Amino acid sequence: MIEPIPLARLFTDRIFRIPDYQRGYAWQHGQLKAFWEDLVNLPKGRSHYTGVLTLKEIPSSAITTTAKEHWLAAQGHRVYHVVDGQQRLTTFVVFVQACMDYLRALAENAGKSDDDIFITDSISLEEAQTKYLFKVKPRDEFRTYKFGYTDDNPSDRFLRHRILGEPGGARIEETFYTLNLRNAKDYFTGQLEALYLLDGTVAVWGVFEKLTTKFLFNEYVIRDEFDVFVAFETMNNRGKKLSDLELLKNRLIYLTTIYEDHELSEAGRDALRREINDAWKEVYHQLGRNEHRPLNDDEFLRAHWTMFFKYSRKTGRDYIHFLLGEHFTPQRVHKKTEKPVLLDAPQEQLSDDEVEEEVETADEPEVIQQFTAELAPRDIREFVASLKQSAVHWFNSWHPEMAAGMSRAECERIGALNRIGIGYFRPLVMVVLKNEKDEATRLALYRAVERFIFVAFRLNSAKSNFGSSEFSNVVRAIDRGEKSPKDVVARLDVLLGYTFHEDGTFRSDDFYNLLFRRFKAGVGYYGWSGLRYFLFEYELNLLAASRQVKVGWSDLLKTEKDMVSVEHIYPQTETPEWALAFAAVDSSVRANYQGSLGNLLLLSRSINSSLQNISFAEKRDPKFDPSGTKIRNGYSDGSHSEIDVAKQYSTWGPHELRRRGSKLLGFLETRWDLKLRNEDRERLLFLTALEAEP
Repeated sequence: MIEPIPLARLFTDRIFRIPDYQRGYAWQHGQLKAFWEDLVNLPKGRSHYTGVLTLKEIPSSAITTTAKEHWLAAQGHRVYHVVDGQQRLTTFVVFVQACMDYLRALAENAGKSDDDIFITDSISLEEAQTKYLFKVKPRDEFRTYKFGYTDDNPSDRFLRHRILGEPGGARIEETFYTLNLRNAKDYFTGQLEALYLLDGTVAVWGVFEKLTTKFLFNEYVIRDEFDVFVAFETMNNRGKKLSDLELLKNRLIYLTTIYEDHELSEAGRDALRREINDAWKEVYHQLGRNEHRPLNDDEFLRAHWTMFFKYSRKTGRDYIHFLLGEHFTPQRVHKKTEKPVLLDAPQEQLSDDEVEEEVETADEPEVIQQFTAELAPRDIREFVASLKQSAVHWFNSWHPEMAAGMSRAECERIGALNRIGIGYFRPLVMVVLKNEKDEATRLALYRAVERFIFVAFRLNSAKSNFGSSEFSNVVRAIDRGEKSPKDVVARLDVLLGYTFHEDGTFRSDDFYNLLFRRFKAGVGYYGWSGLRYFLFEYELNLLAASRQVKVGWSDLLKTEKDMVSVEHIYPQTETPEWALAFAAVDSSVRANYQGSLGNLLLLSRSINSSLQNISFAEKRDPKFDPSGTKIRNGYSDGSHSEIDVAKQYSTWGPHELRRRGSKLLGFLETRWDLKLRNEDRERLLFLTALEAEP
């Protein structure tokens, strides 16, 4: 049985590189916490088995003279690709750097060199740095890192400059994976600080020594090049399963290695592998561009699959079963198909008296059969190029405000789609951004999609999958040029036809019935799923005149218990003052007034729930203390919706509430291009006693 070895031995005369088919650093708080607890809780004299480290040694002949590893390889260092275990090794390296930085920063070590600061009672920072982090080549004075990424990995520069302290690197692109690296270092710095405050330098020395001498690995070195990719697919890094996107990248790189030479030359293999790496670099950049809200790998992969291959009504992992189990498989590379190739047959030179006869019986050009892979390299190339291009537009569909070169009008339209809940239409937005060059055509599509969602799902409560198959299938047709966005707009209008009377007015029965149940439950419009979206769009309509943003959409998505984003002007808890204001309204109907649309107001801030019950006059104007210092805002300096109420109404009673409700319904008609009948406008305010249940 092979004896497990500690990190101190593992890093002796070795260099580790994360190969191009690997993902970035994926560990987050849960994995870091488990790592730290394993470390600090390890009893003295005991060892901790960390698992198998799977490596592939890189032959010294494959290390070029220009590679920074070359000089150390010439001195006997071995270079390995890390097939499995990169998350643990990355965490170790980040921990070592955090430990060294923390010790350097201690007041007791001020002014000391790394030779004079110790990380254990016998190992200096200089010795630890040389053994575990990097060596500096004499004369040339460049760093060769003991652990790092292969060239062009987006995390490479971040690790070197932001984590390991290499000078320079002023402009470094950050992603979800680089955020994880920074968070890991910050986490360990915090833990080391707490440990130091508890037990001093000796405690820090102790955890470093335990980590380097008591954390043990079994080492497995893969000999066969092809086995590397197969092994990678079957392994999960500790605590975080590989995503489908990560597995797919590995599979595609593996496929490049099994084509025969006449199908893919050596130069062709290298070029295709670079294209795959470039594509994944772009994909991961786009998915992680908003580092605090990274996009899901597999959701993007499924959307692209829908566009590039097909749509399936089945939920779950249909897409990856197709990609890895049917399409991009070694069997399709090994399986050869016969393709006829027309060759020119040589014609013998004949004497004159034989020419005529020979011409009549001359052989036809020879047709031969050439065997070639069923899955050709060009198929991989086309797929990878599409994936790379689509990632940009996928990100833009989520974060139009960060999109380069996108007009304000388009940004606002896509933003509205995100606010209302874009659902299964996101792949459609992606493919239109990718393929449609005319902005006016794109804007028309966005308007039609948003109107469809609002009318079908927010007003009429259609099932969530209404139209999903049709509009998911059309994504591929648009990508192939078989349909245009104008076709989609026309079809959306047709599907909404059932919601309108013959005279073009809106059939409000479904919306009324939905609201009736909400009023019956005592919440009214406040329980309508489209309320916050509706009120925010009204706020934006008022904003257009001033351009000063008072409230953002994210403010309405907070879940804190004391957050009030929509207020009942006439409060649900009635005070004597409010009872007087609504004395003309029968007490049995007052709950309807409280839940009616005109009584609901979008706020620019969280307010104390007790303030909701104060009088309208107090709500309307800010409050000042005797010294003139403002102690509470009023509607007059709140959101644009609040300011509008403060300007338009000096008091608040049944008449004002009805007037504002009618105004908001008028906005609904204008904003979403639908016309209500007069009687429908009245009944949708719900200012009378509820009828019998419809």
